[in-house]
Amino acid sequence: MRRIWMLLFLLLGAAHAQQDLLLRVLLTEAPAGSIQLGPHQRNSAFGSQDFGAGTLRVAAGAGEVLIDGQSAGPWVEFVTTDGFALGERSYRGNLLAVWQAGRVLFINRVWLEDYLMGVVPSEVPASFPDAVLQAQAILARTFALYRLNPQGLYDLCATERCQVYLGRSVETPRHTSAIYATRSLIVSFNQKPITAVYHSDSGGYTAASAEVWGSSVPYLVSRPDPFAQSPSSTWSRTLSPAAIARSLASQGIQVGAVQTIAPLLVSESGRPLRLRVVGSSRSVELDGPQSTRLLRGLGLPSTRVRIDGWQVFGQGNGHGVGMSQWGARGLALQGWDFRQILGYYYPGTFLSSFEVVAGLQDKLFRAGYATSLAHTGLGIHTPATPAPALVTPLFYTTFGPGWL
Repeated sequence: MRRIWMLLFLLLGAAHAQQDLLLRVLLTEAPAGSIQLGPHQRNSAFGSQDFGAGTLRVAAGAGEVLIDGQSAGPWVEFVTTDGFALGERSYRGNLLAVWQAGRVLFINRVWLEDYLMGVVPSEVPASFPDAVLQAQAILARTFALYRLNPQGLYDLCATERCQVYLGRSVETPRHTSAIYATRSLIVSFNQKPITAVYHSDSGGYTAASAEVWGSSVPYLVSRPDPFAQSPSSTWSRTLSPAAIARSLASQGIQVGAVQTIAPLLVSESGRPLRLRVVGSSRSVELDGPQSTRLLRGLGLPSTRVRIDGWQVFGQGNGHGVGMSQWGARGLALQGWDFRQILGYYYPGTFLSSFEVVAGLQDKLFRAGYATSLAHTGLGIHTPATPAPALVTPLFYTTFGPGWL
């Protein structure tokens, strides 16, 4: 039954005349929520019906979604022409409410380019150069495409676990212009969207994926990042032995009362590859990913650190892998464009249109994703004369000796 519900609401909206890819973004999961919307259509397992504007309470019942106390079946989609508000925040697109395990999943069905208008401003400020906004738009689009999940109830979440998505309230003309200027462009590798991870500030040196997460990715390598200088690039903290013990316990590691913590091996980027913690009952040595989990579990802004007793002196903010947003800002101020920026942080990748992604059109069609058949900027179209796929290697200018 759950699979039937999923396929039904995947197919809803497939006839909409829109030049884009329809995403499913989980906004929140709660027992109930308040929504505001204008005149709209409600689609459910019971059929379709038109309604006027209003404020509605949507809640989880016994295996069903309730609208102002009335059953709407296991799922209901609110189809609008001008979006909706959930709580205090407004969004473009439609709202899908799905019952699951005594809660309601509030899922925004939104066109990709509209989704980006609520993501890019949430990730980089409008004061950053155009090249950074454009690079961020391409990465956010790539990330969304990489996360398409036909087997799931949704593709993306709205928090930093995925990409921060704050809807209409954060949209700005500069961000929107950057999205339009890069429409349909993604970063690809081996005809697939890359793992488009990014972060705020590398602290001067980006991290390789292997040192942070334990898995090596060819284009997620350690790189000098000399212009990554945010207002909080350098920081210090005092560690608590009790907090270290709790962070270790979250990984299933017990050492008793923590007595010392010290790095044994540091990576090229300045992050611990091996960390020793001595406790009253035993000592342990943690590898890079375990060290990352321990230090981030302590609330440290980054893991590019120097440890002196209980004092930690650090640089940067975020996991450090992929594009540093503040580093990109510095490069843009040096005259780099978005192609050079992306080429530097993701070496060996390509700037591509959707059509280079092997099998994407068939995959989306089989999954029931609503896509445009007319938008010539996307690879998911069928014009009379097919446009050639855009595949451009990403190049960058090497740093001169005086930059490092």
